[in-house]
Amino acid sequence: MITAVDTNIILDVFQRDAAHWMTSRDLLVECYGAGGIAVSAIVYAELARPFHHQTALDNALRTLNVRVDPITDDIAFLAGLRWGAYRAAGGGRSRILPDFLIGAHALACADRLLTRDRGFYRTYFSDLDQVGNE
Repeated sequence: MITAVDTNIILDVFQRDAAHWMTSRDLLVECYGAGGIAVSAIVYAELARPFHHQTALDNALRTLNVRVDPITDDIAFLAGLRWGAYRAAGGGRSRILPDFLIGAHALACADRLLTRDRGFYRTYFSDLDQVGNE
């Protein structure tokens, strides 16, 4: 079972977030043990800022045995459709396209998504299995 991981979980672990570090670490270990973990190229981009050097980010992800997946045309199209439905339903600018790309990647390349933002993904990706905190 492959688990796609959202940016917030990885940052919790890398930055040892006081409120979420231990839970996120334990969930990552559990997901890795269940078959492996992956992030989308979008998550990879969101992780770049705290690292300053690509080699440092790559090494950090390697220590967690994280696979980085590209965003394909199919994933981008699915994300665009879901984002369009969100905007058509009156969704504001608080949710931006990268959130939808992360969800679409999880649907296309993984069996489930590990995130702390489960309410959003439950609403707009109800067909996606999730694990994590609210």
